[in-house]
Amino acid sequence: MSAGIDASTPRSCEVDRLGGMRVLFAAGGTGGHIYPAVAIADALAAFADIRFVGSADRLEQSIVPAAGYRLETISSRPLPRTSPLAIPAAAAANLTGIVQAARILLRVRPDLIIATGGYVCFPVMAAAALLRAVRLLRCRLVLFEPNAEPGLTNKMLAPLVDEVWGAFENPRRRLGKTYIRTGIPVRAALKHHVDRAAAAGRLRLDPSGFTIVVVGGSQGARSINAAVDALVKTQKLPPGWQILHITGSRDFAQTRTRAGAPSDKNRIVVLSYLSDMADAYALADVVVARAGASTLGELAATGVPSILIPYPFATGDHQLQNARAFQAAGAALVIEDAKLDDSVLWTALQQVAQPARLAAMRGAARSLGTGDPLERILARIETLIPRKNVRA
Repeated sequence: MSAGIDASTPRSCEVDRLGGMRVLFAAGGTGGHIYPAVAIADALAAFADIRFVGSADRLEQSIVPAAGYRLETISSRPLPRTSPLAIPAAAAANLTGIVQAARILLRVRPDLIIATGGYVCFPVMAAAALLRAVRLLRCRLVLFEPNAEPGLTNKMLAPLVDEVWGAFENPRRRLGKTYIRTGIPVRAALKHHVDRAAAAGRLRLDPSGFTIVVVGGSQGARSINAAVDALVKTQKLPPGWQILHITGSRDFAQTRTRAGAPSDKNRIVVLSYLSDMADAYALADVVVARAGASTLGELAATGVPSILIPYPFATGDHQLQNARAFQAAGAALVIEDAKLDDSVLWTALQQVAQPARLAAMRGAARSLGTGDPLERILARIETLIPRKNVRA
């Protein structure tokens, strides 16, 4: 195994060793799938040609171009689990996607394909495996599985790829011997120190206050929004407590209207979306959130305690498995979505807010960070694609 790239390796050496690569990312659907791909792409962008493949009507259509990368779109659909009548249409869409992906791959001819999640990954990786089998394409294939419970698509694709990267130890028995624990890469902004007072000023909050950051993920979470909305109406927060509530676009207008302006009773700032979460994490004493892998990667990287409410309809209930892993480590409290209301959330916040417990949870969250995931991933890329096999 290569000595790899560690945190002390100068960036110029990385360019020399890895320069000239063509890397294609397959990612789509949610921020949890897309943001890790963008983080890896940002680490490679100075010395590699980067392309993304996604769907035309999903979140990647806005996130990827905004990050500065070219997005090509193909047809793809999830495989129906409850409606057999929908299987033919889904199969036809994915077959079309495989053909479209094959055309892109033969034109781009990537050295490395990294699939980070979303149903668009199946046609891309299936096309790549077929082209490799008939020797029309020479490239390395990698899956990124950030969840404690692997998804169906990754279970199907794992035997076809060179490596599977992820955040937890336990998926190895489901994904085979090629599974390597790398951790979850996060955006560069979250790695840099952010001044708490400056962050508070930008967010219109008190830098000395006990700050609860509520976020439901890239698309919001109605049950969490409803519980917080009820809580600020029924409870008077202790002196110095404040809430930053990031609702998502769907619930923003009605939540802001009901919350009103910050008052003497409860100080709460309501936002629809926050593109750069660095300020929120810098100010957060506790985060209330879903248990998507990208969110957990950010919590581990920033060392912020959390109250996790797993999305109850996640495939394979993987968010509950993610959340339980954080709870077992002492980094989080878990509330099941079906049991969530303002009273349950209020009780959890009071439990977490004890100084000794907060300190212990911070340490536990940091312990889950597993070093620098991006450095580990760069080392794996160097091992998979030695410089002599990369185009000049």
